[in-house]
Amino acid sequence: MRAELVIDRLTPGDIPAAMAIQTLAHSPELVEPPEVLANRAQLPSSCSLAAWHDDEMVGYLIAHGWAADTPPPLGRLVEPAAEDEVLFLHDLAVAPAGRGLRISGLLVEQATTLAVQAGLCRAQLIAVAGAAPYWQGLGFAAQPVSPAMREKLALYGSNAVWMGRDLLG
Repeated sequence: MRAELVIDRLTPGDIPAAMAIQTLAHSPELVEPPEVLANRAQLPSSCSLAAWHDDEMVGYLIAHGWAADTPPPLGRLVEPAAEDEVLFLHDLAVAPAGRGLRISGLLVEQATTLAVQAGLCRAQLIAVAGAAPYWQGLGFAAQPVSPAMREKLALYGSNAVWMGRDLLG
């Protein structure tokens, strides 16, 4: 029995619990099918994690190596990138039962440690639903946006922000 907060690798068996959290945490247009979460979590460069408290999943992070400045499409299956240049943080969600436990920061910290161990030195993400200030607090900053990137960001909502951060130093 898990009596404290434990962070483990996200496994295929964890996807139903992650889906339940995703449905609570995100607006309907950002909820992805379970096969998409499983696909991203099983990429060879996955740094995807689950947070557990008292045997209940209370948060997860889908993160994986990817080509720089080319976020994978929302809601679609992907093949591994030809070359992993950055850690792409695809989805982070915390259940109501996990709020106040600092789970998000712990998940990001552990995933970035795994990414650095794999030789990655930069992370990128798309902040959604007004979350850019949260990500700024973790050292991420808004990045320049090309016209092609604007089109991708539009799929994530009108206030989506392309962000990045160095992982070393």
